[in-house]
Amino acid sequence: MPTTMELVATLLFAIAIIHTFSVPIFARLANRGGPHSGLWNMLSEVEAVFGVWAFVLICFIALFIGIEPAVEYMNTRNFTEPAFVFAIMVVAASRPILELVTTLVKFLARALPIRREYSMYFIIMSVVPLLGSFITEPAAMTLAALLLRDAYFQHSGRAGFKYLTIGVLFVNISIGGVLTSYAAPPVLMVAATFEWDTLYMLQNFGWRAAIAVFINATLLTLVVRSALREDADSTPPTTRRERPPVPPVVMLIHVAFLVGIVLSAHHPVMFLGMLMMFVGYAHAYSKHQNPLLIREGLMVGFFLAGLVILGGLQKWWLQSLLGGLPPFVLFWGSTALTAITDNAALTYLGSLVEGTSEVWRYMLVAGSVTGGGLTVIANAPNPAGFSILKGTFPDGAISPLRLLLSAAVPTLIAAGLFLLPV
Repeated sequence: MPTTMELVATLLFAIAIIHTFSVPIFARLANRGGPHSGLWNMLSEVEAVFGVWAFVLICFIALFIGIEPAVEYMNTRNFTEPAFVFAIMVVAASRPILELVTTLVKFLARALPIRREYSMYFIIMSVVPLLGSFITEPAAMTLAALLLRDAYFQHSGRAGFKYLTIGVLFVNISIGGVLTSYAAPPVLMVAATFEWDTLYMLQNFGWRAAIAVFINATLLTLVVRSALREDADSTPPTTRRERPPVPPVVMLIHVAFLVGIVLSAHHPVMFLGMLMMFVGYAHAYSKHQNPLLIREGLMVGFFLAGLVILGGLQKWWLQSLLGGLPPFVLFWGSTALTAITDNAALTYLGSLVEGTSEVWRYMLVAGSVTGGGLTVIANAPNPAGFSILKGTFPDGAISPLRLLLSAAVPTLIAAGLFLLPV
C-alpha cells in the first residue's frame, strides 16, 4: 500500500500535469492585465510548474508528517541533472559557440543543391539534433532553439509553422542523442546497469534514430517550404550594424569549457566550478558575448528539480506497471507514459525490475526516447527549448496540446524505425 506521502505526491503530480496543459489559459489572463496579472504570469511560466508543486509537496510533508522526513527526502534526491542542464545551457547559448555552430550549419547548407532557406532549416532540424549524441541533448536543444528563433521564428507570424517545427525538433532531439551511451538522459540512467556501451547503442539504436531524424526533417521541410520561401522573400534586409566576428581563440576557449562540462557531467562540483570560471571569462571579454541565458537556465533547472522531487515518489505505481508489461506492449506503454512523466525517470525505474530480458530492456528505452517529444516534461532538454522559443508564440506561451499533436507524426515515424527487426 502506498504511504500518505506517496499518495499526496501522486495527486500533486497529476495537478502539475493538468497545470502544464493549462498554461495558455493563464497566459491569456496575464495579458489582459488587472490586479492579479502578476500571479497569472507566474502560473503561465511552464518552467515554474513542477517547481511550484514540488514546493507545495515539501510544505505538506513538513507540516503534516514532520520536518525531519521533509529534510531527509530532499537529501536523498539527486539534483545533478537539473544542475548540469543549467550549466550546459548557459555555455552552449554563448555567442562564440552559437557563431561556431552557425558557421558549421551554413557550410553544410551550402553543400545541398536546394535554396538556402530550405537547406539551413533542414540542417538545423537534422544535423544539430544528431550532434546531441556528442555534446549532450540539452546543448543540442539550446543551439537548435536559438538558431530557429533568430533565423525563422522572430520573422514569422505563422503559429502553425512554429508548432510543426517544435514538434519535430523535440522528437528529433530525443532520438538524436542515442548514438552514444552518455548523451541522452534515459540512456545514461541505464547504460551501466544494462552494460550498454557506445558500440551497442550505435548497432541497436543509433542507425534507426539517424534514419528517423532525417526522414522527419525531410518531410517537415517539404511541408513548410512555402512558409520558408515566403518568410525569406518578405523579410526586409537588416540595417543593424554587424558586430565584429568572434576571434577563433575565443571560440576555442568556449569549446574547451563546453567539453569540460560534458566530460564532468556526473560530478556537480566539477562542472559548476567550470561554469563559474566560464561566467568570469565571459564577463572579462563581454565584447564577444551576448547576454548569458542565466535566468532561462535557472528556470529550466527549477523545472527539472521539481520533476525530480515529485517524480521520486511515483515508484509505487510506475515500477509495478512497467514490470508487468510484455515487450511490445511495454514499448507503446513507455512511449505514452513518457509524455506524463520523464523518460529518464521511467528508464531508471524500469532498470530496477529484476529478471528482465534484453528485448524487454530495448523496448523500455526505445519507447522512452520515442515519446520524448510529446510534452514539455517528457525529456529533460524540452524545457530549454520552451524557455528560448515561447516568446515568439502568441501570448508568449506554447500550447501543450498543439505540441502533442504536432509531435504525433514524427513520433510514429520514430516508433516505426525502432520497431524494425534487427
